Amino acid sequence: MEEEIKKDAQNMLTPFRYEHCVRTAKKAEELAIRWGYNPKIARIVGLAHDMAKDLKYEQYLQYAKENGISLSKEDELVKVHLHGIIAAKMCEKKYQFTKEMCDAIAYHTTARDNMTLLDKIIYVADKIEEGREYEGIEELRILAMQNLDEAILESIQYSIIKCIKQQKYIHSLSIIARNELLSKRSNKT
Repeated sequence: MEEEIKKDAQNMLTPFRYEHCVRTAKKAEELAIRWGYNPKIARIVGLAHDMAKDLKYEQYLQYAKENGISLSKEDELVKVHLHGIIAAKMCEKKYQFTKEMCDAIAYHTTARDNMTLLDKIIYVADKIEEGREYEGIEELRILAMQNLDEAILESIQYSIIKCIKQQKYIHSLSIIARNELLSKRSNKT
């Protein structure tokens, strides 16, 4: 299955995006080993997570309509979130990914409450793969190996601040995930 996913990703994605997927798969495998999850599953999901990224907005909407995907108005407003939803459905149909695998793909841009370990691994792997460069990423890479929840919280907060500065809509799933992680943190102290 992995070779088929690689071939499909190469056909569907730009070389830049394909290489990002390969690096995300590698980082997902590393995180899975560190946090006690199946590295093969993490690697495959990391490889497939952006399968729909290079589609156009209209193609997302058309695919959703043709495949019975119910999109909220909020999903449509946060356009970057759509590629995860569409890629999850593609992977369910073509590769028979499990619900857990599809959910990790669907929520890799927003996070969500009650994240599974695979959700967390894919979310973080996407943000810290070796090709990413932004202020604070080295610290985030270290944090991901020490405390996955704290790495997610830092990443969500970074994304929220970036969206505010750019006057972009923030998906409520990110706010909910952030608040849940803050609540977990305060319950530990």
